[in-house]
Order: sequence, then structure tokens, then C-alpha cells
Amino acid sequence: MRIPGRRRQGPASCREVGRVLQSYLDGVVDDTTARRVAEHLEECRRCGLEYETYHTIKQALARRRDRVDPDALARLRDFGRHLLEDGA
Repeated sequence: MRIPGRRRQGPASCREVGRVLQSYLDGVVDDTTARRVAEHLEECRRCGLEYETYHTIKQALARRRDRVDPDALARLRDFGRHLLEDGA
């Protein structure tokens, strides 16, 4: 997955990271996008904190996968997408 509309090779912007953060967490972005997002996360405290929050939630859910209500998980994912859309 490439960051839409961008051709430069430097770190991504906050807006770009917001668009692909969930895909980055899932490991489904291309190498260039992953590198640009990682560079941005190293420099941007706000995006780094957002990444850490989602990463922690994802790890907690993975540990409890057998016990998590699928409807609750779907609502959490929708909520996360909603936050990303409102922040962009």
C-alpha cells in the first residue's frame, strides 16, 4: 500500500500516517511506506503515542482473542477508523 498522492521519499506527514497507521500496524504496507511511517513515528511524539496506544490495544486483543466478543471487536475497529477519519 502506498501513501496516496505522495512521491517523495522522506518521512511521511501526520496526515499520511493517520491514513495508513492501521495497515502499518497490521504489516500490510509496502516497504517504502513502512520506512516512511517508521521515520515519522521516530520524530513525531503525537503520532508515536497514537501508534503505541493502538499497538498496545492490538497486543491485548491478540492475547484475549478467544474471549473477545466479535461484536465488541468490530465496534472497537469502527471506533478506531472513526478517530482516524476525524483526525485527518
